[in-house]
Amino acid sequence: MSDLADFLRFFVEPWYESLAQPRKAQEDVLRVLIRGYAKTEYGACRLRGGQDMEGFRSSFPVVSYRDLRPYLDEVMRGNYQSLLPEPVVRWVMTRGTTGKPKFVPTTKTHLSQIWSVGARAIVNFALRHREFDVLQGGSLNLNFPSEVGAFNFSGGVEPYGYSSGTYARLNPRLGPAELIPRQEEIDAIGGDMDKKDWEDRFELVYERARHSDIRSVMGVTPVIVAFARYLKRKHGVLPKQLWNLKGIFCTSVPKIHTNYAPLLRQMYGQSSIVEMYTATEGVFAQQLDDLPYVSPNYDNYLFEVMSGKGVKSLYELEAGEWGRLIVSSILFPRYDIGDMIEAMGKGYFRIFGRVRRLVILEHILFNIVAGRFR
Repeated sequence: MSDLADFLRFFVEPWYESLAQPRKAQEDVLRVLIRGYAKTEYGACRLRGGQDMEGFRSSFPVVSYRDLRPYLDEVMRGNYQSLLPEPVVRWVMTRGTTGKPKFVPTTKTHLSQIWSVGARAIVNFALRHREFDVLQGGSLNLNFPSEVGAFNFSGGVEPYGYSSGTYARLNPRLGPAELIPRQEEIDAIGGDMDKKDWEDRFELVYERARHSDIRSVMGVTPVIVAFARYLKRKHGVLPKQLWNLKGIFCTSVPKIHTNYAPLLRQMYGQSSIVEMYTATEGVFAQQLDDLPYVSPNYDNYLFEVMSGKGVKSLYELEAGEWGRLIVSSILFPRYDIGDMIEAMGKGYFRIFGRVRRLVILEHILFNIVAGRFR
C-alpha cells in the first residue's frame, strides 16, 4: 500500500507545494500564461507592461463573458488565435444558472488541467483518510449530457453539450475510479433538461449501478440530492442502502457543508463530504482537510480578488477580507467568474455566492452581526 501512496502523491504534491508557497506558484503561472497570451491576437496587442503582476494588470483589463464575445465569435469562425494559444478541441456549454447558457471553447491544455486537477480531490481524500478502496470501486455518473445540439464551426457541423458530461465522455474515469454508467449511455437518452429526461437518466444510473461496487459520487450537489430523492420515491430505497460510499465530492453551489451536508448524510450514509469549487472554465479549488473550506489550485490558475479596496492577489487576502474573484487561465485573461470569495485565514477560502446584490447584502449583515465586518 505504501507504493500506491507514493504513486498517488505524484498527483497532489504540486498542489501541496503551491499552497506552501503561493506567491512563487502564482508568479510561475503568470509567466506561463503570458507566454500563451502572447500567441493570441487579444493578448499580443495588450502586452505593454512588464511580466510581473503589476505589468499584467496594467496590460489586461478585467473582463466578462460579454466582453469576450467578439473574440469567441472569431474563434467559432475558425480563427482560434483570436483568443486562444492552441486549437479548439470541443465546445461546451454552461448550465445557465444565472441566465442563458454560455458557450466555452476547450483546448488540449485546458482539458489536461480539468482532468489532472479534478482528480486531486479524490486522491487527496484517499491519502488523508487511507481510504484507498475509494479509488478501486465505481463512481456514480450523474453528469449532464455531452451532446445536446450542434452548430457550424470552421465550415463544419460540430456537436456541443454540457461541460460536465463532455469532460466525462472524453475521460471516462474519476481519477482511477470508473464512471458508471458510461457517458455514452447518458447521452443516448437525450439532452433535454425536463423532469422526464432526468428521471430516465436516474433510472439508467440505478439499473447500471445497483449491483456494482460504488465507492464515490462527484457532481452538481443538487443533482446528487435529486437522485437520492428519485430512488426513494421510485424504488423505496436510499443510496446508503445500496452502496457503501466512502466519499461524496460536491460541486457547483455555495454553502455545501451548511446547507447540504446534513441531508446528504441522511441519504448516502456517513460518507465524507468533500467540497470542490469547479466551473466550466476550470477546477479552481477543493477541500484540503476536515475544515469546511477550499484551497486554491495556485499552480494552474492565477487568482485575484476585486473589492472596494482595489485588487489583490488571492493569497494576499487576510482572514475576513472578501470580494469578486478574478481568474486567469489558459482560456481567458483576468476573467470575472461571477463568484464572491472570502478568506478564512491560513490559506483557506469559501465561495459564499454569486455576484448579486442580495448575496452581498446578506454577507455584510452576517458579518456585522458576527462583529467581524471588513
